[in-house]
Formats: sequence, C-alpha cells, structure tokens
Amino acid sequence: MLTIKPGEHGSTYGGNPLGCRVAIGALESRVTQEEIKKEPEKPIDREKTCPLLLRVFTTNNGRHHRMDEFSRGNVPSSELQIYTWMDATLKELTSLVKEVYPEARKKGTHFNFAIVFTDLKRPGYRVKEIGSTMSGRKGTDDSMTLQSQKFQIGDYLDIAITPPNRAPPSSGRMRPY
Repeated sequence: MLTIKPGEHGSTYGGNPLGCRVAIGALESRVTQEEIKKEPEKPIDREKTCPLLLRVFTTNNGRHHRMDEFSRGNVPSSELQIYTWMDATLKELTSLVKEVYPEARKKGTHFNFAIVFTDLKRPGYRVKEIGSTMSGRKGTDDSMTLQSQKFQIGDYLDIAITPPNRAPPSSGRMRPY
C-alpha cells in the first residue's frame, strides 16, 4: 500500500508559519480600509415601513444622564416616546423635541445627542455621543441619521439640552455627564 510519510508531501504553504503569515499579509494588503466602501444607507419608504418606538431621555442642564440612572431596569423620568424611522435625522429629532419642550425652541439652544446601549462585555450601559444640533442654525450634524450612527432598535437616545444663555459643555474627548 502506498502511504505518505511526514516530509514526503507538501502544499502551497505547507503549514509553514512564515509562509502563512506572508499569505495573510498579501490578502490583507489587497483589502485596505480605504478600499472598503461604506455601505450606502438604503432609503426607507416611510409609507410602507412601520416606524420604531424611540425612547428619548432629555436633560436641560447641558449634561447627559449618568449611566447608573439606566441600571437595574430603571430609566430617567424625563422620557419622550417618539415613533420614527431609522433614517430620521438629528435635525428632525430636534424639531420633534422642540414641539414638546417650548423652552427649547429659543434660537441658539444646543442639543447634544448620544446613543445609550447595553454593554455586552459587562453589566450595564454604555454611551456613544453621535452629534449635536442648534436651534435656529444649520450645522454639520443636522443630516446625520440614526442608521448612519449604528443605532439599534432597543437602544435609547439621550439628549442634553443647553439653553442659549449657557455655553454647551466642551465637545472634545471629555464626557459631559
């Protein structure tokens, strides 16, 4: 019977760690981050698509809610429930919030948006700031959508509202909550 003994056969890379690493490197270099195209947002037909229930929590002190306010099944008391779609823009959401809070209609009121989501690595929630808008002014984040920010059904939206007579918290790497 013809049998193959160790060392008598081979393959393209033969399990050689250096050869395998070279092959992986060649594949990785062909698909760089710049070449990966962002998947375009699919337009949502609002006539045919059922809206989602967006649970929005607001503060009027310019700071987001603390994460411990979302713990153990509790949520902050300042809840708005908005039926909307994944293609809702931050400016559209700003308009809906202003309908409920007349004091937020003043020109120059600052709205800072954050997604609050379940932390899969440890118990509790995490927050991801996604953008800001200003009442009466156009901004770079106005057309940002929930979908583009990877919002998932079941996440919360936290909006820190800053009145026009107070400066909004710094938006750098500091976390305003």
